[in-house]
Amino acid sequence: MRIGPYTLPNALFVAPMAGVTDRPFRQLCRAFGAGYAVSEMVTSRRDLWHTLKTSRRADHAGEPGPIAVQIAGTDAPMMAEAARYNIERGAQIIDINMGCPAKKVCNQWAGSALMQDEALALQIIEAVVAACAPHGVPVTLKMRTGWCAAHKNAPALARAAESAGVQMVTVHGRTREQGYRGEAEYDTVAAIKAALTIPVVANGDIDAPAKARAVLAATGADALMIGRAAQGRPWIFREIAHFLATGRELAPPLVLEVRRALLAHLQDHYGLYGECTGVRSARKHIGWYVRGLPGGEAFRQRMNSVESAALQWQLVADYFEELADTHERLPAQPLRPQPAPGVQAH
Repeated sequence: MRIGPYTLPNALFVAPMAGVTDRPFRQLCRAFGAGYAVSEMVTSRRDLWHTLKTSRRADHAGEPGPIAVQIAGTDAPMMAEAARYNIERGAQIIDINMGCPAKKVCNQWAGSALMQDEALALQIIEAVVAACAPHGVPVTLKMRTGWCAAHKNAPALARAAESAGVQMVTVHGRTREQGYRGEAEYDTVAAIKAALTIPVVANGDIDAPAKARAVLAATGADALMIGRAAQGRPWIFREIAHFLATGRELAPPLVLEVRRALLAHLQDHYGLYGECTGVRSARKHIGWYVRGLPGGEAFRQRMNSVESAALQWQLVADYFEELADTHERLPAQPLRPQPAPGVQAH
């Protein structure tokens, strides 16, 4: 699997998700077998580039390449400038967001709202490609199937994007109108794959190894992008890779392995955000890890009152150590957590 000049180790990607796919989470998923990860959405508004929130989103320290940064906005020159700004700071691939369904994004006519205005969408694509070309930086596009069921224009927009120089397209099999309701459909992804010569990535509801194989068969996609199913379950990438290679389910991870991974993730998380913000933003990750586990709900509620990083870390360490006394491997959990408030996949 290639994106421009970059050869990826496999075709299992981490989806960009606001408030989730920061550098610690991306590196965690890669450690568990993801071959590629895209950053959280970075705004094209120059006045916000130097805010703490944006600087954290643009942090790629120690991250293996290629470094992929997703940008969002509604103005072609501003998007081009945002592409150049991120390239100067290490971005090796620029991804254009036309998939985010969040109201605060769509109300500004960014994200999936751009699919309602194909002329503007194409202007943005052309401007970003032109800005990236002198640097040899590939441009990719993430989109939905359309704005609503009556307006599924993803195939036409994808063809225009390829003609404009986009080198990979990812399609979430839902319209913006759907949000995350109902089930993703893959017929539109298959139609796009059949129409394009560049790589096409399928996204949406890929939450188990067998589902991953079925989506590949249904779409002919070149790769799979996984978002919500990786929340609290980053080892899903190695589970899918093993199943695709052997046709057999991989055993659940050892509880002590999960303990080590989560504790290391928390340390990395605190390092990026500091104690105050880090403890609070780590709560959702901890909640996803313990969802459906013995005593998990009570433990999650207890986490909501903990303000100390040292205490939070120790309580997590103790919880999984006690779980390991009764379970060698992780007990079965629900397949996919629901998005936390404010968490949107892009």
